[in-house]
Amino acid sequence: MTDAPRPEARAPRGFNDRRARDLAAERQILTKVSAVYERYGFEAFDTGAFEYADALGKFLPDADRPNEGVFALQDDDEQWMALRYDLTAPLARFVAETKEGLPKPFRRYAFGTVWRNEKPGPGRFREFTQCDADTVGSAWPEADAEIIAMAVEGLEAAGLPTGSAIIKINNRKLLNGLLTTAGVKDDGQKLAVLRAVDKLDRLGPEGVRLLLGEGRKDESGAFTKGAGLAAAGAEAVLAFTAAGAGGRTETLDQIAGIIGGSAEGDAGLAELAAIDQALKSLGVGVERAAFDPSIVRGLEYYTGAVFEAELLLKTKDEKGRGVRFGSIGGGGRYDDLVARFTGEQVPATGFSFGVSRLISALRAAGRDLGDQVRGPVVVIAFTPDDMTHYFEVVTELRNAGIAAEVYLGTAGMKAQMKYADRRMAPAAIMLGGDEIAAGKVTIKDLDRGRMLATDVADNAEWREQRPGQQIVDRADLVATVRKIVDAQKIEAGK
Repeated sequence: MTDAPRPEARAPRGFNDRRARDLAAERQILTKVSAVYERYGFEAFDTGAFEYADALGKFLPDADRPNEGVFALQDDDEQWMALRYDLTAPLARFVAETKEGLPKPFRRYAFGTVWRNEKPGPGRFREFTQCDADTVGSAWPEADAEIIAMAVEGLEAAGLPTGSAIIKINNRKLLNGLLTTAGVKDDGQKLAVLRAVDKLDRLGPEGVRLLLGEGRKDESGAFTKGAGLAAAGAEAVLAFTAAGAGGRTETLDQIAGIIGGSAEGDAGLAELAAIDQALKSLGVGVERAAFDPSIVRGLEYYTGAVFEAELLLKTKDEKGRGVRFGSIGGGGRYDDLVARFTGEQVPATGFSFGVSRLISALRAAGRDLGDQVRGPVVVIAFTPDDMTHYFEVVTELRNAGIAAEVYLGTAGMKAQMKYADRRMAPAAIMLGGDEIAAGKVTIKDLDRGRMLATDVADNAEWREQRPGQQIVDRADLVATVRKIVDAQKIEAGK
């Protein structure tokens, strides 16, 4: 009888294994952001991992490709279900399902795993954690402003210093007014204009001007057909996108001079003016939230205000080269989403960010929350004969609220110390026969040792200093270890 072939140990593409460092960073972010959202009066809310596939809107699988864009399966009643693609579509389903008894506005925040059946790539996963906040049932522009203010405060609570990120705000109605002013005739031309504007950061005004007109040839010689706007229309678009250089009031004045008189444009200006006033009342200055007419992403989805959070911190890649990280979250007003279920328009606005992307942004900026993770205190096991004493020590530490473990491998002392260091243990406990007989315990402060090791010239000096090692009475074990753990917490909080 032949043995069955062994499976290859491999994770599916786009699905990531995460250890304590990643999980601790995520937990810190969600805890701190949740505290901000609850302080603003938003309630925690979650839905199941699966939704019926037809509830997912534009990600709805077609008859021939039931897994297109989502991970779907057929229930025992032959209905297609799919893992949730985001946290917004389930919210819309819930509001539609409970519309009679749900108090409105409904203010909720949610964090949870979402799944996307898309091609994975660097920093792009098929499974990741998302954090959302939404107000459903309020058409007031002030609801948009509050979401923006809360997003600013939430990102700062997550670890981004004030001034390291900015929320850029636009309004779909302004763009519709601009397109009217620019002489856009149909949906195809509209899409070409928006795509051209979206390339402003990469191509600059001159490159976008070509794409707004007849077209542009890139460095490889490939030609991209332009939107076909007349020169005056192209200049109006470029003037519109450049209007965000000043403060919020100055930006509105400049935009009004370009698209004023358009019904939709004037409505968008009025909404942004109300958002500006509310942001001032909420203490959010232009350095934290600014109007930027060049923001065009997601405008087929959003119905009014649209906003995008951009990281301003200098970041580096794995090779130490400076990179532009760009967007770390976004949102806006989406008044049509619930109407898919009920036929009735329900005003809604929200903001979302990917937790993994924010963690990546913080690491790229040298602010890794996972660096604060520490493992348990490790008790070195010299001999099986003294296991009773070792477990008495860890029990005493655990009862005092200090994480601790006895080393239960087969390695010698040197390898055990290496194990403790790799676990990022704050301390190692050594309890040999002499210590047991004398009622003593040897404690090595590993955090202090790591710190001192970076400041000495060579290993000889390091050994001479014997950093952080002390022998104390057995009765002083918990108090001594607690000082070491608390000192690490204070250092991490600086």
